[in-house]
Amino acid sequence: MSGMASNLAKKRALAAGFGTNANAVKYLNQDFEALRAQCLSRGGLFSDPTFPAAPESLGFNELGPGSYKTRAVQWKRPGELCSSPEFIVGGATRTDICQGALGDCWLLAAIASLTLNEDVMARVVPVGQSFGESYAGIFHFQFWQFGEWVDVVIDDRLPTKDGELLFVHSAEGSEFWSALLEKAYAKVNGCYEALSGGSTTEGFEDFTGGIAENYDLRKPPPNMFQIIKKAIESGALLGCSIDITSAADSEAVTRQKLVKGHAYSLTGAVEVTYRGRKEKLIRIRNPWGQVEWTGAWSDSSSEWNSVDDSERQNVKADDGEFWMSFTEFLRHYSRIEICTLTPDTLTDDSVKHWSVCNYDGSWRKGSTAGGCRNHAYTFWMNPQFVIRLDEEDDDPDDNEVGCSFVVGLIQKNRRRLRKVGEDMHTIGFAIYEVRKREVHLDKNYFLTHAQKARSETFVNLREVSTRFKMPPGEYLIVPSTFEPHLNGDFCIRVFSEKQTETRKKVLGTKAVIARNASLLSFTLNNGIYQILVARYAEPDMTIDFDNFVACLMRLDMMFRVFKKIDAHDSGSIELDFHQVSE
Repeated sequence: MSGMASNLAKKRALAAGFGTNANAVKYLNQDFEALRAQCLSRGGLFSDPTFPAAPESLGFNELGPGSYKTRAVQWKRPGELCSSPEFIVGGATRTDICQGALGDCWLLAAIASLTLNEDVMARVVPVGQSFGESYAGIFHFQFWQFGEWVDVVIDDRLPTKDGELLFVHSAEGSEFWSALLEKAYAKVNGCYEALSGGSTTEGFEDFTGGIAENYDLRKPPPNMFQIIKKAIESGALLGCSIDITSAADSEAVTRQKLVKGHAYSLTGAVEVTYRGRKEKLIRIRNPWGQVEWTGAWSDSSSEWNSVDDSERQNVKADDGEFWMSFTEFLRHYSRIEICTLTPDTLTDDSVKHWSVCNYDGSWRKGSTAGGCRNHAYTFWMNPQFVIRLDEEDDDPDDNEVGCSFVVGLIQKNRRRLRKVGEDMHTIGFAIYEVRKREVHLDKNYFLTHAQKARSETFVNLREVSTRFKMPPGEYLIVPSTFEPHLNGDFCIRVFSEKQTETRKKVLGTKAVIARNASLLSFTLNNGIYQILVARYAEPDMTIDFDNFVACLMRLDMMFRVFKKIDAHDSGSIELDFHQVSE
């Protein structure tokens, strides 16, 4: 890829909110610098009112108020746990992350991989934080959340039991960056218990803004080792796990000390000369900080005696990290998850910057929640997004001609809803080839046209992503829940290999409202569009003249009233009861 094309790709990625957190949104409008300055000026330590040291911050079920797991829990600051607390000692390392009494090994595996790249680490864990002179009991971290970076402020009161940290902790006990990072992530997701169970890719993406891909190791690509090695060398985050066949298998330890249903970090890939031949080795880390593989190439195995000192790897005692042969790795592990720091391809020998687009949308019962294709008479109601692929890939060694792109569908904020009994929806998407048009396609189109491609499966994960290669043209992406009439918010990301314009086309009723609203000098966000469509559109998603005029008149009046009250152009207003009534 030319330097100009690469720079263009980076600029588009930055504009879409990928790969940078320089202008992170202040989560819950909390400004770290201002809050720290206030605490320092008054000589007190920060206490976060938005995520209090209280039972509701721990959880709602197994960690809920009154549960046996939370009895005698005390919230303590690091200075109450040791005499000389440190934020980071000698740089962040994988041994700083040991799992506690919370089933978030998937997150800790992602954090462990995070420590392998200083640049990525500095994005998530901003520099300049310590328990030194500027200490005020306040810290902050930054995460990518559904298309934007957010800056999350916390106080340093941590849950403890019997004088020990209840959740993640460092091996030596006096280093606290990992425990504080876990707390910030718990805050974003509602509580600590909301972090129980998940996919490592979720943490990977929230630390990078990149795209994650999964590989089934029962049928890996022939160049799997090269993909892993290249990904590690480029700073990608990698995780692996062993599938379970029943609930009883969850975190069961095998005879050779591998843990089933447990998320590991994949931290190294090398080739060494062993008895006159090349041996491929993989380095893996257990977030527990202990329990290691005891087979060939483990810490105490004899294989290392047949490797030259110049190639011998750093093998330590029981620290949770170990080496094993790539052959054994494929035999024992079920899947691997790779997340690039930028949307790069990992399936060939070159690293290319892809073009990135991010769209927001929502499913609403009665208007835009049509369910999957099985529901033929409501499927058409789902949001519809158009992408245009103009140029074929530059793959001289690839006989398959077409445009490569990855579609990722993420459902938003579902962990936060666990407190009220909600969880992940089962989601997926279908792709259709279309000709240029400005209308929302109706049910007749989908009854008479077959899909060109689809997500590999509908699944109840936060994200469904699939890689495609299709001929140049215009395509319609229809994201949906499996069942109709379910409410939810989502963002859909499209990563395309060539630097072509990938854009969202405003469709149907929304297009009519948008074009005419712009003539009256006001703009609307996607949520308002959804409400207007639900209120004013006919069942076939068209809008008659009377409703059209009524909609625009009401919008015009609302904007005039808003601007009159907002005399200082602050962007927000407060209304008392009488103003609301009027």
